[in-house]
Amino acid sequence: MHSNGLAAALALLSAVLIAVGTVWRHRILRAGQARSEANDAPLTSLRRPAWWLSVAVALLAYALQAAALAFGSLLIVQPILVLSLMLTLLLSARVAHRPMSRAETVWAWVLTVAVGLVIVVGKPQPGTREVPAWEWVAVCALGALGTAAAFAFASRRSPHTKALTYGLACGAIYGLLAVFAKVAMDALAHGGVAAMLACWQFWAVIVSALAGVLVQQYAFGAGDLSASLPASKVAEPIVALALGYAMLGETFAVGSWGLPFIAAAVVVMLFAAVQLSRAARFQ
Repeated sequence: MHSNGLAAALALLSAVLIAVGTVWRHRILRAGQARSEANDAPLTSLRRPAWWLSVAVALLAYALQAAALAFGSLLIVQPILVLSLMLTLLLSARVAHRPMSRAETVWAWVLTVAVGLVIVVGKPQPGTREVPAWEWVAVCALGALGTAAAFAFASRRSPHTKALTYGLACGAIYGLLAVFAKVAMDALAHGGVAAMLACWQFWAVIVSALAGVLVQQYAFGAGDLSASLPASKVAEPIVALALGYAMLGETFAVGSWGLPFIAAAVVVMLFAAVQLSRAARFQ
């Protein structure tokens, strides 16, 4: 059953839980670290029960994201998930006992309006395209090579550059995860649990989730949230929306006159996300 309203509600709830889990894990990783100091052993936090609880929150958020994709397209779910950036920065400021600046507030509103325009005006529609096997192989290979290249590049860089690079890699992985999840949820909707378990994309979701959490550990450990989070939240929708449009055949229910408007709204959405994180960085 296709329902943009239900998909939007589930995606928004997922964005809230993503914000909670992100701030929680980041505080665990950054405990005792100066803002400009990198945590060179981010995997040691796996020994703490609180970290596993924060991961449980993240897994619940991913489950809600998958449920949202069962009712709507990537073109509606991913823009809403971008709001998790605003929610994360808001919660982070609250935990740090500081108010949001005027710039943060302005860009938060711009981001919210841009997301609303993409959804309300664009009216995203699900795709029906059969994806050739070679396209899946190419996308998976590029994802693996890109992640390896990111780690090789970041190994000898400054903490800020490390956080930025790991954040980009993490966002790209979660973008791929969203595409895999969409295909797996479609299989569930049409053939039940057996069809979903027989779908290799379902198992790719699990692998991508584990890889994303691992890379996110390095991103959070490298530095402040304002360095890694915006890169992740911009890379994720770019990858997911591009693959949803090009591979799965998803579209916006507007004529040729409306596509430039929707494209402009997406650009404004991503620009607002970057500006919002920059405003938070200098607080």
